[in-house]
Amino acid sequence: MTKKILFVVSSHADLGNSGDKAGSWLEELASPYWQLEDAGYQVILASPKGGKAPLDPISIQDQWLSDAGRRFLDDDEASEKLSNTILLDEINPSDFIGIYLVGGAATTWDFPNNAAIKKIVEAYYSDSKIIGGVCHGVVGLVQAVDKSGEPIVKNKQVTSVSIAEDVMFGLDRIVPVLPEEMLRKLRAIYSSAEPLVEHVVVDPPFFTGQNPASAEPLGKAIVDHLNRHS
Repeated sequence: MTKKILFVVSSHADLGNSGDKAGSWLEELASPYWQLEDAGYQVILASPKGGKAPLDPISIQDQWLSDAGRRFLDDDEASEKLSNTILLDEINPSDFIGIYLVGGAATTWDFPNNAAIKKIVEAYYSDSKIIGGVCHGVVGLVQAVDKSGEPIVKNKQVTSVSIAEDVMFGLDRIVPVLPEEMLRKLRAIYSSAEPLVEHVVVDPPFFTGQNPASAEPLGKAIVDHLNRHS
């Protein structure tokens, strides 16, 4: 039986009041997707609202596209999954070996204070299942608590998009929350590299990456861990 891993993508399509569109960042979806699929795992896509999930239009421009991104866009099955994501509220956490929170500035609107994400992440933390996230997607971890009521990220080594990166792209004036700031407030052991430089932090069950450049090595780290512990 093929082991399944849950990828959560954003349902949010507008970049605040900027007039620009938003969605998941393609590289942060596609690279780990193919790492896992090619290793024999089945990736299931779910979102807060279900149905068609948007991609950040900037992430599909040529300068941001990788081979993994092009492969995803050209693959009928992958595109179908993104067009028909499962409603998060309908997910049974026990069906999956882990969760991966796909990045994109859009996630700062619909990942925090999301009861379904909180439920799944807390269940996986208790069971030591994979809890992955990249860039802005890591913000989905901030609401989860352990059995004693403490934030699960407290004293854990994690990364996410840095404040410096949010400032670089002007997102600090648009997004409702800054992932680095929220993680630090919860006393996570936060680290980052220079803007746009690859940075992956592994502190099982947490597997986190800072930015699009981190997506591919993050996917590899998750696959390596799963293969060693399966």
